[in-house]
Amino acid sequence: MNLRLILSALGLALLPGLSVAAGKCERLVVTGSPDAPPYLWQDPQNPRHLIGASADLLQQVAGELGIKVELLYAGKRAQALEEVRSGRMDMLADASLTVSELETLDYIHPSLLQNDYLVWTRKDSPLVYNDVQDLQGHPGALSEKSRITSAFGLFAEQQLTLVRTANLTQALQKLLLGEVEYVLAGRYSGMAAAQTLGMANDLVARAQPVDKPGLFLAVSHNSACNDPWLRGQLAKKMTELPASGLTEAALLRNIERWKTQLSQPPQPPVSAPTQ
Repeated sequence: MNLRLILSALGLALLPGLSVAAGKCERLVVTGSPDAPPYLWQDPQNPRHLIGASADLLQQVAGELGIKVELLYAGKRAQALEEVRSGRMDMLADASLTVSELETLDYIHPSLLQNDYLVWTRKDSPLVYNDVQDLQGHPGALSEKSRITSAFGLFAEQQLTLVRTANLTQALQKLLLGEVEYVLAGRYSGMAAAQTLGMANDLVARAQPVDKPGLFLAVSHNSACNDPWLRGQLAKKMTELPASGLTEAALLRNIERWKTQLSQPPQPPVSAPTQ
């Protein structure tokens, strides 16, 4: 075989690798839970999009990497997960870490955000709480929308007496009515809900978390953007975030954003979801 043919064959063999190297992802289509403020929720003014602390932080990180991000509504949590599994969307912005999903998703470590679950009680509660064992034998409530870790979920099922409610509002109302002695809720979601419901002066959050589930960026195995460069750069940014001060600022900003929206009369949306 002459030199020209050899070079030609080598060139053809290298083309796929060169194509991948040159095809750095420039746009990510991302989705997540549409009802999990202050982390992520549907924009009332543009329901096709998601807003929240997770959205803000991802936009910040992606912008530093030169990647455009579009955070789109894809239905409820289960529907959003299926869109990403299939590769129709590239990434989840608030994935819960579960072993079963490792077959379809690449999780970026560390997590984008951590959702500390606290014990919320009435201010006049006699409940003595230092650790989770102190909750045994006392009736509590937990929203069905809560995303606790599987380990704590198993403990709660076996050791705690918990009423499941449709949402956090119902759980807090049960607490104020004396139907339960405590509510398990996220630090920021509990704070925002208590304030918007006018319960802030009646409730107190105990300092010691019972659970600390992470909210992870998770890239679909079927995404054309899933490559070592993207995963490595995102992991680097996730490592830098905690010390930057951006996380806390994004959370507090979006708590105020959500509270403002709840205090305003409903406005007609700019555009309705297509799903």
